[in-house]
Amino acid sequence: MNKLISDIKELFSKRELIHTLAKADFKKRFSGSALGVVWMFAQPIVTILIYIVLFQYGFRSNPVDEVPYALWLIPGIVPWFFINDAIGGATNALYEYQHLVKKMVFKVSILPIIKVFSALYMHAIFIVLLILVYLFYGNFPSVWWLQAVYYTFCTIVFVVAISYFTSACNAFFKDMGQLVQVILQIGMWVAPIMWAETMFPEKYRFIVKINPVYYLVQGYRDCFISHRGFWTHGWLNLYFWVVTSIIMFLGLKLFRRLRVHFADVL
Repeated sequence: MNKLISDIKELFSKRELIHTLAKADFKKRFSGSALGVVWMFAQPIVTILIYIVLFQYGFRSNPVDEVPYALWLIPGIVPWFFINDAIGGATNALYEYQHLVKKMVFKVSILPIIKVFSALYMHAIFIVLLILVYLFYGNFPSVWWLQAVYYTFCTIVFVVAISYFTSACNAFFKDMGQLVQVILQIGMWVAPIMWAETMFPEKYRFIVKINPVYYLVQGYRDCFISHRGFWTHGWLNLYFWVVTSIIMFLGLKLFRRLRVHFADVL
């Protein structure tokens, strides 16, 4: 536990370097492309439109929580885009920055975090778009929207915890990146993003809530739809932070144990 606290303090001391490299990584994503950042928005926006047309108009889904399906879907899918982008990028961080890994003086443990914060810039833009959509539909700004800051923080900690594990494993097992992408694709449908938990009988809904992503997705919907404070979730708050802390502890421990070999295997 002392080593974990020490690692976290050391990472915090590198916050300026992390910010600089994350900003450079974000800019690198759309450099050299004629349309640049447009391509980064195109796929997520097209994905959202397809789901809205498919479920709201194709299957004629009824409003969920007394709001149109589009307004119910977007707050749930925006954090998932962040999770998918951050974990996918962080898993391959050691390969992408292997020239830094091989420098003995460089703090390798910040590389997954760089990818997470690079994805955070895009997430911030999508949060702005989410707010604009709600304003367009006639929703007045609410103080509850500010709670998205808390759930964004929760999402950051969650994806960083997972990223330490996946990035360390990916250095030794070349298929880890592909496996992570498959799991993320499945995870989008396992979590209640496209469908509501009310589809399950009440006595079985705890199964849905076991997934930590439920806490994040529901949290964003609490901000923009139900206007419910995170403190009202009781045991679910404790469960999320306990699970996330365990993943963080195990991920950092694995990363710390394997990092002496990274330069040799990359």
